[in-house]
This record gives sequence, structure tokens and C-alpha cells, in this order.
Amino acid sequence: MKSIIITGASNGIGAVTAQHFLAQGWRVGLIARSADKLHQVADRNLAAVVLPCDVTDEAQVQKAFAAFAENHRLDVLFNNAGMFGPQASIDEIPLSGWQETVNVNLTGMFLCAREAFRIMRHQTPMGGRIINNGSISAHSPREGSTCYTTTKHGVSGLTKTITLDGRPFDIACGQIDIGNARTDLVKGLEETRAAQGLAPLPTMAVEDVARAVMHMADLPAEANVQSMMIMASKMPHIGRG
Repeated sequence: MKSIIITGASNGIGAVTAQHFLAQGWRVGLIARSADKLHQVADRNLAAVVLPCDVTDEAQVQKAFAAFAENHRLDVLFNNAGMFGPQASIDEIPLSGWQETVNVNLTGMFLCAREAFRIMRHQTPMGGRIINNGSISAHSPREGSTCYTTTKHGVSGLTKTITLDGRPFDIACGQIDIGNARTDLVKGLEETRAAQGLAPLPTMAVEDVARAVMHMADLPAEANVQSMMIMASKMPHIGRG
């Protein structure tokens, strides 16, 4: 049985992806802060391993990954946990909002990738795969997204360096950049846009993202998707004003 740890697994993309992998016969480590929500996602599936953890807390991350690795091989990490942070122009963003977003989207991703890398490097046989959740904002930002966009550019740098550092240890690393999957995060953004009198966002099903992550995760060790972008077909990412 192949195995994956998914962070941010209590809702949204993480929860749907976890359920998709469980349905396909994978063992799935579920990481998020709420144990109750993780148990709901697991739904008594014996292949689900509930690992309550705050990804910004180094000790908690180390404990969660060690608990999983004690009994299971780690084939894949889907480094998914993230948040939008304050939606405002830079002069209206408090330092606390910036720091919280950096802690979750960048430091949390670093901590989880570090533990996964360490396990994959030393397990037998050596190797594994890390998939980082970036964003279309890693390429083209929206207005008022200073915190989110900056961290997602940082994720791209993290992905590339893990790719290089992982080659001697058969550890592949890739990034999936997602645009407008129908999650609670996007729902909140849509409500904000509606209040501002802006047009609705084109969106896509979260299940399509889960299938894309599965494609990346299920590749043989000799192959890697370095970068994948999946977005709503009518999303105005490409074009000129």
C-alpha cells in the first residue's frame, strides 16, 4: 500500500484530496489542527492516520511525522496547508497579518517538507516525492494579495531547491498551482467581490484538483511533474487588457 501525508487535510482541497487517495487504496496521514475534523474526513477508514498538528509549530510537526514514519513508509507528502491572509493594499496590512500568513504558508511548508525529506532520505528503500501547493498567485497576483502572493512566490523557490537537493536521494519535488477551486476560501473571496459589486469568479470542482495531485503522486520514481497549473477554464489568467 502506497502512502501519503496531506497537510491542511481537515477541509477544502486537503480534505477532498485525502478522501480521493483513500478511495484509491492509499494509506493517508491527515494533518491539521482539528482532530475532530480529521476524524470526520477519515470516516473510520482504517487506512487513514489522524495526526493533529499545527504546521507552524516545529515540535508538533516533528512529532506528527515521526508518529507516521514509526509504522509506515512515506512515499509522498502533499504540502497543502495554507491561508489567504489579509486582503488589502500593502499600507493597510498589519504586521500581525503578514506574519501569520508567512508562518502558515511558508514556514509551515518548510517544516513539513524538512521532516518528509529527512524521512525519505533515510528510509529503505530511499526516496519519495514532495508536492507543494503553490497558486496561480505564484505567477500572476490579484490586487490586494501582498501576503499571499509573496509567500506563494517563496513556495516556488522552496520547490526548486528541494528538487535539486533531493536528486542524490531519489526525492522528487513538484508544485501544483491551483486557480479558483470551489473551496470555503474561494467562497469567502467571492463574497468579498460581491460586496464590492464585482463579477462572480469562474470556478472549478475541487475533485479535479484531487485527480491532478493523484497523477503527480502516482508517477514512477524516474518521472516528475515539476510544475502543473490547473485552473478554471474561464479564469482570466491569460490575456491582455
